[in-house]
Amino acid sequence: MKQIEHFFESLLFSTRWLLAPFFFGLVIAIVALLYKFGKGLWLMVTGVFAGTESQPIIAILTLVDTALLASLLLIIAFSGYENFVSKFGPEEHEDRPAWMGKVGFADLKLKLIGAIVAISAVELLKAFIDSANLTSQELAWKVGIHLTFVFSGVLFALTDYIAGRGKGAH
Repeated sequence: MKQIEHFFESLLFSTRWLLAPFFFGLVIAIVALLYKFGKGLWLMVTGVFAGTESQPIIAILTLVDTALLASLLLIIAFSGYENFVSKFGPEEHEDRPAWMGKVGFADLKLKLIGAIVAISAVELLKAFIDSANLTSQELAWKVGIHLTFVFSGVLFALTDYIAGRGKGAH
């Protein structure tokens, strides 16, 4: 009976590798974002020099948005892989980011909501810059959605703080 239990536990533990393709898929998504970023950068630069780019600030904010999203995907891919699949190799590698191996699931949630709030803020700034082309109702919806993300982020941080205090008390 002990052998069956050990086999089942080993099999169950090995299923964590089913998550690896998801994290690799996020890396492929980063490559797609790199293409979108490069295309947007090229169009912005050529438009500015040709005098056809009417709002370079919005184009730049779109590039910032894309970079934030790519960074978020990388954090999720690395942290998710390390938390759920396997630890990465050489810890003393000079290029290893300082946060790698230290971002737990709770930290990952906070980084995720923080990045979503930052992306939402960039989108809201783009909307304010282009507010002449938006109705008051559209702008109000964008502000409301952003405030919902901010409120959610504060609630995530608060619940993690309360959960952390409870653990420290025991």
